Amino acid sequence: MNLKNWRLLTVFVLALSLIAAACGGDDEGGDFKAAFIMVAPVGDAGWNFMHNEGRLAAEENTGVETAFVDAIPEGGAEFDNAVQQFIDDGFDLIVGTSFGYQDSMLEFANNNPEVMFEHVSGYLMNDTNMGNTFGRMYQPRYIAGMAAGAATTSNRVGYVAAFPIPEVIRGINAFALGVARTNPDAVVEVAWTSTWFDPGVEGNFAQSLIDNGADVLTMHQDSTAPGQAITDAGGTFIGYHSDMSAQVDAYLTAPVWNWENRYTDIIEAAKDGNFAPESWWGGMADGVVDIEIPSSSAVAAEMQQIKDDIIAGTFDVWDQGTITAQDGTVIFEDGVIVNGWPDAFDEEATVGTPGEAINDGHLLGMNFFVSNVVGSLG
Repeated sequence: MNLKNWRLLTVFVLALSLIAAACGGDDEGGDFKAAFIMVAPVGDAGWNFMHNEGRLAAEENTGVETAFVDAIPEGGAEFDNAVQQFIDDGFDLIVGTSFGYQDSMLEFANNNPEVMFEHVSGYLMNDTNMGNTFGRMYQPRYIAGMAAGAATTSNRVGYVAAFPIPEVIRGINAFALGVARTNPDAVVEVAWTSTWFDPGVEGNFAQSLIDNGADVLTMHQDSTAPGQAITDAGGTFIGYHSDMSAQVDAYLTAPVWNWENRYTDIIEAAKDGNFAPESWWGGMADGVVDIEIPSSSAVAAEMQQIKDDIIAGTFDVWDQGTITAQDGTVIFEDGVIVNGWPDAFDEEATVGTPGEAINDGHLLGMNFFVSNVVGSLG
């Protein structure tokens, strides 16, 4: 082979190498990029912390470059600017992780069909480039309520709640049903903070519940302030989002999130050109929600059995005999609707038709409190 042919062969081999590098192997993300927008700081040990843990794990699993911004308020220019910046920077997938992002996200999705969007915790989507994702947190909430009912000696459990939207209301009701299972004499008192992350406000509302007699507290927000308050009062804390045992001395257990598998699946599908918008609502069987059974609880064995049954699909939180609203109205009977309830999204409508089996649409529009909840819908 002469020198000229050798050089041509070298150039050809080098070109093939560059093409292979650009395509990447199975574990490489190539040029595909995914962005995440979060409503509170990722160091909060709560909701945003767990989303960021899921992002990092998915990045490692897929080889895809990811980025995030946190502490972005719901609605308004700051969120819109964050989305637009990611679009301008060439990100292919944008994930928004707070309920109040969904209206703006859908508008961006409709106006940017080349970008894929996934919204977490809402219900809006389209058929082309925006889906929504959530987890059946009511399942471990119920089990956490069982622990709370067994732990309280005052028969008052406090619940520091965020905003009166169906997601939060559904969690409160599931928790209260769990409390009633292990302690029919206990009530769950709700205090609304209108915050996702404000430790000062959340700590103050936690203290008000303690002052009303609560010796067990749980919450929906991202801070551990309620846990600190109940620790100082000598009570018991049921956390949320993540294992908060390192942050709160009074910690007993918590319903937790695990976004790794779901985010890995979304990124892989989007990267491979298989992104198909859907309304995905996973549960304990999918691993997106979970709870650790505390061995110190007097009802640990029963909690474990319910957990096993939920994962096996043989136990449904909402199909447990008669479920009654605060005003005494029977709402569910053995998983069948007896009476409908006000629609959270339409003041002139109701949710549920008598005789109809409970379905996800009913749960996603939940807008009533069960009978052992103290407090209003805000």
